[in-house]
Amino acid sequence: MDVDLSRTVVLIPVLNEEDSIGLVLAALPTVMEVIVCDNGSTDRSADIAKQNQATVLLENKRGYGAACLRGLRYLEEKLPNEQPEIVVFMDGDFSDHPEEIVSLVNEIQNRNFEFVVGSRMIGNREKGAMLVQAIFGNWLACFLMRLFWGANYTDLGPFRAIRYAALCQLGMQDANFGWTIEMQIKATEKKLRVTEIPVSYRCRIGQSKISGTVVGSIRAGFKILYTIFRFRFARRRV
Repeated sequence: MDVDLSRTVVLIPVLNEEDSIGLVLAALPTVMEVIVCDNGSTDRSADIAKQNQATVLLENKRGYGAACLRGLRYLEEKLPNEQPEIVVFMDGDFSDHPEEIVSLVNEIQNRNFEFVVGSRMIGNREKGAMLVQAIFGNWLACFLMRLFWGANYTDLGPFRAIRYAALCQLGMQDANFGWTIEMQIKATEKKLRVTEIPVSYRCRIGQSKISGTVVGSIRAGFKILYTIFRFRFARRRV
């Protein structure tokens, strides 16, 4: 697979991932830059990331999307010739397989897609890696996106790659659980060339802040549904 990662940036939001972030960074192939957006960790996540040559940014406002937005502001501040061609988003809990970024980037560089979602639903998913509420939530969200926008997604997976120029067009805003679905809805509305590929998924290290708790699952589910209907009815009013 002929893939050039020299202009690919990997953006990883973390919150108390000291047991896993070192494993994630060690498994990554060499890329242009790895940005770890620390969302106010109280453990050694940031120190371990720095020891592994990652650029560490601090975002004290809690929220998955807030951490990702901090990374985007950092990229926007770079000179044009220092900005990436492709941005890969992934989690810091070692549930994703970092080496599979080659497959994601391949879809952009060699198959001319602009946005690639790594789908855990059609990939090799370790038993117990996704709880029932997460599987159902993904199905429902993807069903509604297909119903309202004709989008053919199977997952809201956090492991994804997008051309930086296309990412800038999306005007991402969500500061928490709605981040992934906002990106997928906007990519569909902007008529980006979108595809999904299967990715492997294993049990995360540590407890999930979202699907690992009842309260987290309810909050995430509500925000995802709210985001879907907000975009749907906002467009109808227009």
